[in-house]
Amino acid sequence: MEQPLLGGPPGARCGAPPGGRWWYRALRSWLPVLSWLPRYSLSALRMDVVAGLTVGLTTVPQALAYAEVAGLPVQYGLYSAFMGGFIYPLLGTSKDLTLGPTAIMSLLCASVVGGRPGRAVLLSLLCGAVQTALGVLRLGFLLDFVSYPVIKGFTCAAAVTIGFGQIKNLLGLRGVPQTFYLEVYYTFYRLPEARLGDALLGLLCLALLLTLQWMKSSLGPQNQGGPQNQGGPQNQGGPQNQGGPRTLEGPRTQEGPQNQEGPRGSRAARRFVCGAATVRNAVVVLAASGLAAACLTSGFPVFTVTGKTAQGLPAFRPPATSETTANGTVVSFLEIVEGFGGSLAVIPLMGVLESIAIAKAFASQNDYRVDANQELLAIGLTNIMGSFVSAYPVTGSFGRTAVNSQSGVCTPAGGIMNSAVVMLSLAFLMPAFCYIPKASLAAVIICAVAPMVDYGVVVELWRVRKRDLLPFSLTFLLSFWEVQYGLLGGVALSGAMLLHHAARPPLKVTDHGVLLVELGSGLSFPASEHLSHVLHTHALLASPPRSVVLDFLHVSSIDSTVLSELRALLRLFRLRGAGLLLSRVQPSVQAVLLAADLPGLRLTDDLSAALQGHVDELSWTGAQGC
Repeated sequence: MEQPLLGGPPGARCGAPPGGRWWYRALRSWLPVLSWLPRYSLSALRMDVVAGLTVGLTTVPQALAYAEVAGLPVQYGLYSAFMGGFIYPLLGTSKDLTLGPTAIMSLLCASVVGGRPGRAVLLSLLCGAVQTALGVLRLGFLLDFVSYPVIKGFTCAAAVTIGFGQIKNLLGLRGVPQTFYLEVYYTFYRLPEARLGDALLGLLCLALLLTLQWMKSSLGPQNQGGPQNQGGPQNQGGPQNQGGPRTLEGPRTQEGPQNQEGPRGSRAARRFVCGAATVRNAVVVLAASGLAAACLTSGFPVFTVTGKTAQGLPAFRPPATSETTANGTVVSFLEIVEGFGGSLAVIPLMGVLESIAIAKAFASQNDYRVDANQELLAIGLTNIMGSFVSAYPVTGSFGRTAVNSQSGVCTPAGGIMNSAVVMLSLAFLMPAFCYIPKASLAAVIICAVAPMVDYGVVVELWRVRKRDLLPFSLTFLLSFWEVQYGLLGGVALSGAMLLHHAARPPLKVTDHGVLLVELGSGLSFPASEHLSHVLHTHALLASPPRSVVLDFLHVSSIDSTVLSELRALLRLFRLRGAGLLLSRVQPSVQAVLLAADLPGLRLTDDLSAALQGHVDELSWTGAQGC
């Protein structure tokens, strides 16, 4: 496979019918699988199987751990982890992205459903419906209104909330509430009640995970790619593997077989360490589970374990649209939706933001493009179908996507093998999962979310644009109250700042005998009143009134409100015996101005002549036009 299966111009892709029939192109735009499946090869299958197995060994322990974050029984993490592997290959446009439970989505789910699995499943259906509607209507551009500072503020706060929330499980504390500020207080208050066994095991697991991660990074980027991919540059790893594949052999020598054994043994050791570090979550959880099982069977219950879990695959059925409380009260569908409130906007939004950001990052590194609207459709249908197998809302996972890319995946079909590993675990390994210590899952979660706390972003924002610290700080602080309030507050503040910029664009006023007013950006209806105020203050209220040249170089469009304001200004300047001239007007704007037939409108391309004192010749008595 010398060419990327997801790259290249559409007309060059194998499998397109002669003449490029429009219906086939339309079908392929909705089903991207038709773009790469006709060229699928055995070598691609081999690489996808290897990558899928590697990701599967990472997915299983993480899914179990994230179910704990969501406040749900651990099996719901696995229920949520396999549907994306079957839906996304049909509809997705990223070869690397893997869908499943994540830390942020689990935290958002926990804040809404309160540990009630039925509501979590219904939430998945409703989130999927919102995301699918956005994708079908091609409204992916709405995601562009969530700014970088808001996203970073939210993810940093979510990482702190999730990480600190796992300390109670790491130390075996009980009776700690979920609300963050109460959680902080009671974690320290109950610190003397920490269980020694859980604390020692949790810290040991944490140390082992960090050690394996350090060993992998110390090998260098050339050893992090997993099996070498033959698919060309697009398969050389994700953002964490930017160096591309490199040989480990170095220059060949003629020193005999004994000198070749050394490099071969070194390569084998490196590959073993890299493989163990890649699936370190599974290694640590399996080792901790074995230790816990041995202690329990010997009559020493020194660890807090997940306990009995449901066995087998989930039944395929639609989610319940109502629920019955313990006292027999029936809660209707509308009451449940009302209880979800603004989370029905926040959770789908955050899900697609996280997923599309990850997909774009790996697409940029691996030389292909993703379609944001198609990604919306893929995530939405995954959540809808996932609700039929008792899943809670999912999105793209950065960690598992990085493993997928580094393992040499060639197409989205690698997700099928990942899903197969999860389903096999559900079918045959659930009885063993009851021995998993909660401290080991807490260690997995803490290591997963720690890189999300990006301290450098504060320095970056301070250096680049200090004003962006406002939405970052508001989002970060509000997220500790309620995570959805943090995101909503940050988006609202960013929107207000954007509207303020549109209503108060930069205007530079300089005196050249006549006043030159330079518009630093576009001119739309919110800014018309500001422009009128500036002209009144500097020109019309002066004694005597001053003539003005408006530099329209950076104005690409105007609307009816601006036209109305210009008509009024032209009349006022004429009454005061002063002139108003529009200079360097773009052709599209000029066409609108001439169509409006504004009385007294004068245009010129000769800005320098206007500023040299020839305004009367160019505008006030000259012919209309350029």
